[in-house]
Amino acid sequence: MELMGQSDAPEYLLFGAIAAGIGILAAIVMAMGVLRKDEGQDNVKHIGDLIREGAMAFLRREYLLLSVFVVIVTVIIALFIDFNILDNDKIDELNGVARDTGIDAEGPWTAIAYVIGAIGSGLAGFVGMSIAVRANTRTATAAQTGLNEALRVAFGSGTVMGLTVTGIGLLGITVLWVIFRDANIVAGFGFGASSIALFARVGGGIYTKAADVGADLVGKVEVGLPEDDPRNPAVIADNVGDNVGDVAGMGADLFESYVGAMIASLALATAGASFLGLENGGYDSALFAFPIALAGIGMIASIIGTFFVRTGPDATMGRLLWSLRAGIFGAGIITIIAAGGLIQALDLEYDLLWVVITGLVVGQVIGTATEYFTSYENKPTQWIAKQSETGPASVIIAGVAVGLLSTVIPAIAIVVGIAIANEFAGLYGVAIAAVGMLSTLGITLATDAYGPVADNAGGIAEQAHLDPEVRERTDALDALGNTTAATGKGFAIGSAVLTALALMVAYTTVTGIATLEGGKLVSLGLSITEPDVLIGMILGGMLPFLFAALTMQAVGTAANAMIVEVRRQFAEIPGLREGVEGVEPDAARAVDISTQGALKAMILPGLIAIISPVVVGAVISAEALGGLLVGSIISGFLLAIFMANAGGAWDNAKKYVELGNHGGKGSDQHAAVVVGDTVGDPFKDTSGPAINILLKLMAVVSVIFGPLFI
Repeated sequence: MELMGQSDAPEYLLFGAIAAGIGILAAIVMAMGVLRKDEGQDNVKHIGDLIREGAMAFLRREYLLLSVFVVIVTVIIALFIDFNILDNDKIDELNGVARDTGIDAEGPWTAIAYVIGAIGSGLAGFVGMSIAVRANTRTATAAQTGLNEALRVAFGSGTVMGLTVTGIGLLGITVLWVIFRDANIVAGFGFGASSIALFARVGGGIYTKAADVGADLVGKVEVGLPEDDPRNPAVIADNVGDNVGDVAGMGADLFESYVGAMIASLALATAGASFLGLENGGYDSALFAFPIALAGIGMIASIIGTFFVRTGPDATMGRLLWSLRAGIFGAGIITIIAAGGLIQALDLEYDLLWVVITGLVVGQVIGTATEYFTSYENKPTQWIAKQSETGPASVIIAGVAVGLLSTVIPAIAIVVGIAIANEFAGLYGVAIAAVGMLSTLGITLATDAYGPVADNAGGIAEQAHLDPEVRERTDALDALGNTTAATGKGFAIGSAVLTALALMVAYTTVTGIATLEGGKLVSLGLSITEPDVLIGMILGGMLPFLFAALTMQAVGTAANAMIVEVRRQFAEIPGLREGVEGVEPDAARAVDISTQGALKAMILPGLIAIISPVVVGAVISAEALGGLLVGSIISGFLLAIFMANAGGAWDNAKKYVELGNHGGKGSDQHAAVVVGDTVGDPFKDTSGPAINILLKLMAVVSVIFGPLFI
C-alpha cells in the first residue's frame, strides 16, 4: 500500500500556523462581541463578581501548585533523561538516506517543549474560564429578552473557548515541528499538555462536585430550598465550580486531546518511515504535513459552522439540539470537502479521505449515542425519572443500567473505526482518524463549553430574583448543555482510544517490542501468552478503576466537609434559613473548603498516572508496560463512557422531573432524582472525563521513557 506524495510540503505546514492565527483572532473578535453585551443590573453584577473572584482565586492557587510540579519535571527531562524516543539514525539506515535534523541534544529542547505544552494547556483553560465568568451575567440578562439571545451569548463564550484551545494547540505543534522536525521534542509538548490537563480536570472536578453535592444534599433535600437559592452557603462555591471544573478543566482536557492526536500521527509517521518510504528531507513530506493541515482546515470549518447555530424564541429542547447539530454537521461537511482537495494537493492516496470521514463519523456516532442516552427527550432518561416513584434506590439502579448499556454503541463504533482506518492506511490511518474526529473541535467544544455558562446564568437569575421566565429559559439551555457536554466527553473519550492506541504502537516500535511492516504492527515480543504481558494487562486494566476510586473518594471527602459546613451555617446563623433580609451566608468559607479539598486530593491520582508506567517498565519489563497500555485502553474506555453517560442521564432525569413530570419540584420523586444526580455528578464531571486523559498521559509517558526499559 502506497500513501504518498514524496514531495516536501512546507507550505502546508505554514497553512497550519496561519489557520491557528485565524482561529485565535476569531476568538478575540468573538470575545469582544460577548463583552459588549449588557452585564445587567447591579445585583446581577454583584453575584457575577463573587463567582469571578472565587474562580480566579482557585485558579491562581492551582496553577501556583502545578508550577512547582512543572519545574521539577522540566529539570528531570533536561538533565537526567537521555531522549532517544524515535531513532532517526536507524530510520535513515532503513531508508538508505542521510538526514540531519540539526538537533544534537534533545533533552533540553524537549524540556522546553514540555514547558510550552504545560503553559498552553493552562492558558487554554484560563482564557476559557475568563470569558465564561463574564458571559454568565450577560447570558442571564439576555435571557430576559429571549431564548435565542441567551443562546447566542452563551454559545459565543463557548466558541471563544473552542477556538482558543484549537488555535493555541495547532500553533504550538506547527511551530515546534517546523523548527525541530523531531517527534521526540514534539512529544514533550504533549507530555506537558497531558500532565497539566489531568491535574486541572481532576482538581476542578473535585472542587465543583464537592460544592454541588453539599449544595444539593443539605440545601435542596434537607432544608427544601430551591436550586441556587441565595440562602444556601454552597451556592456561590457551586457556581465557581462550574467554571473551574467544567470550563477551565475541560479546556485543558480537550487541549491535550487535540494535540495528542496530531503528535500520535507525527510519531507513527516517523516510527514507520521504512514503510512510508520517506526520502531525504522527509520530515517536510506530505505525511507529516497532512495532520497539521487537516487540523487547520477543521479550524476554518469550525469558524464557519458557528454561523449556522440559530434558533427561534420559543424553541423546544429538540429544536435547540438541532440548532447546535447544524453547526457541527456543517463544519464536518466543509472539512470533508476541503480534506479531499488537500489530499489531491499533497499527492496522497484518496484512501486517506475515507480515514478522515471515518474519524468524523465515528465521533458523531458516539456523540449521537450519548445524546440518546442522556437527553430527557429520550426514553432512557425518562425511564430513570419514572423510577423515582419507588425511591432513590430505584433511580440509582436505573442510572447504572443505562450507563452500562450506553457503552455498547461507542465500543462498536470505535472497533469499526479502527478496522476501517487500519485497512485504508495502516496504523498511521488510526492516528489520522483521531485527528479527523477532533478536527472540528473548535465548534464541538463550543457546544460543550456554553453549558456551564447557561448553568451559571440560571443560578444568577435565581439569586438575583429575576423573572421566573428567565430561569425557565436558562434551564432549557442548561439541560441542553448537559447533553452536549456529555457529547463532548464522548468525542474526547473516543479520540483518546485512537490516540492512545497510536501512541502505544509508537512505544512498541521505539522499545523494539514490535516493528511496522506495510503499515501493520509485527510483534516481536508483545504476545498475550507472555506472563509479563498478562501481568501488565491486568495492572493496566486495574489502573482506571483505582484512578476513578481515588477521585470519587476525594469528592466524597470534600463533599462531607462541605455538608458539615452548610449544616453549621444553617444552625448557627440566625435568620439564614428563614431568609431574613440582610442575613447572608458565609460563602467565602464554603469556597475555601472546596478549594482546599480539591488541591490536596488532586495530587495522588495525577502522580499515579505518571509514575505507574515508569515503575512497571523499570521493575518488570518493556513488554509488561506494553501490556499495561493495552489493558488500560480497554477498561478505561468503557469505564469512562459508563461514568460520563450515567452521570449525564441522572442529571437530566432530575431536570425532567423539575419540568413537572412525576410530581415535579418539592415532591418525594424530586428528592429521589436529586440523590441520583448527586451520585452522578462526580461520575460525569470528575472521574469519567479524567480517565481519557489518564490513558493518553500513560501512553505518552511510556513513549518518552520507553528507551530506558529496553
